[in-house]
Amino acid sequence: MESESTLLFHPTIAINQRFKSFADSGIIIDIKREDLLHPQMSGNKLRKLKYNLKEAQDHGTKTILTYGGAFSNHIAATAAACNILGLKSIGVIRGEELGVDLEKTLNQNKTLRTAHNYGMKLVFVTREKYKLKDTAASLREYHRQFGKFYNIPEGGTNELAIKGTQEILTDFDLENYDVICVAAGTGGTAAGIINSAGLDQKIIVFSALKGDFLKDEIQKYTTRTDFTLVSEDYFGGYARSSNELINYMNNSFRESGIPLEPIYTGKMMYGLEQMVEVGAFNSKTRILAVHTGGLQGIAGYNKRLIKKGLPYLQYEDDI
Repeated sequence: MESESTLLFHPTIAINQRFKSFADSGIIIDIKREDLLHPQMSGNKLRKLKYNLKEAQDHGTKTILTYGGAFSNHIAATAAACNILGLKSIGVIRGEELGVDLEKTLNQNKTLRTAHNYGMKLVFVTREKYKLKDTAASLREYHRQFGKFYNIPEGGTNELAIKGTQEILTDFDLENYDVICVAAGTGGTAAGIINSAGLDQKIIVFSALKGDFLKDEIQKYTTRTDFTLVSEDYFGGYARSSNELINYMNNSFRESGIPLEPIYTGKMMYGLEQMVEVGAFNSKTRILAVHTGGLQGIAGYNKRLIKKGLPYLQYEDDI
């Protein structure tokens, strides 16, 4: 039997599952279920961590320090991975108010509770200090405070992360799909997909952010320019949603059985279906959308929606 360490460094190949068929045009949309790679670390977060944590282990570093918000998929995944590998983990969390009553925060926040239960030391900082997290002065301060550690940036994107995300697409994917779609926040997963996709495949990146500045971030890790970036201009920006999006996600789960989350994959699939409806693709186009995970954040997102009296994702208990 493979060890947990081996499973982390060599994740299972994700299955491709049918999401929707458009009989009138012959267009099909399949989803690559990267969210099913590992029970504690799903999707692109495992891919990004894979070579970073191997690098830390190879150099004998026993502590990992990284950054994220209160509902960060990356924070939860890093804590789980370090727990499996016997490494210490430190999470610098945006929002000093969350640390005032830690017990209350952990009771109300599944993401931070999960990270804490996996042994991560949570360090809550002001939003102003968090903005300076990548400066040399901040790193020196953290080294004085915590000693030697391996530093992983917010969201996990760096050169070693790209090495991991380049492994998402398989030979089957390269041979059987005309279009590859992926959602993006920091651009690391998108860059890996772009680097590994076939030259004859169309690549569409659905940004979780407004504007086109993410294109510059992606270009830091790829020389290819033949991809399309779709800005998040419809639902109000990062981590925002609408009743229309939530209702769409509930309906799509009932139809496909595939859970989506509202920050990345839900918006990607909504936008992709809209493109099909307006005739953006030729007939019989075969589309593969990459499910980047992030389902652990649904509990926290639902709490906010329910508090506002808004429609919420009804499949939280099914994932």
